Amino acid sequence: MMLDVSERTVVIVGGGAVAARKARGLLAAGAGRVRVVSPAFHEDMPHDVQRVNERYQRHHLDGAELAFAATDAVEINEAVVRDARRAGILVCRADHEGEDIGDFITPALLREGELAVAVSADGNPALSTRVRDRLRASVDPRWGAMARAMGVLRPIVRRATGISLERRREVFQRLADDEALDVLQAGGVEALVKWIRLLYPELDHA
Repeated sequence: MMLDVSERTVVIVGGGAVAARKARGLLAAGAGRVRVVSPAFHEDMPHDVQRVNERYQRHHLDGAELAFAATDAVEINEAVVRDARRAGILVCRADHEGEDIGDFITPALLREGELAVAVSADGNPALSTRVRDRLRASVDPRWGAMARAMGVLRPIVRRATGISLERRREVFQRLADDEALDVLQAGGVEALVKWIRLLYPELDHA
């Protein structure tokens, strides 16, 4: 699941290196409301977060839609998970210990422009990171360019009238093949739009 966090309040409980890494990842993903609760903060903790310089209490989750239990204390992480569950807040536990590990994980992310590839290895972040780094060498730079181009192409396909769902799927599949990538690389988005409209005349008036 890819979740838009730009308008969601996210609470991170913990101020160490792991919490700082979570905060950086959230900010990079567009999060604008990140609250970090801890008696102390790692030097790498981003400045663009709200710092609450206190020991964790249940009320620190007020207003949150996502929570991260990222302390080095098992009992505090357990409390965060328990309190989040009671409040109906999705929670991620960084230490993966205890009976309740939370509702979701944050996979290793490979990002090339608009292209994002998430890698998970069943709770082994070191393996996830290694696989991600190996995959990076296999990423075709044209894929990222096509992902950006879809910001133009997707509305054209969706606005087209008189085109079936099956036909729309066919268009999107065609936009993922090597010929489409070559057209985009050679002539840019404008050339790609002309090419796909030539193949699918239904898109001419979209």
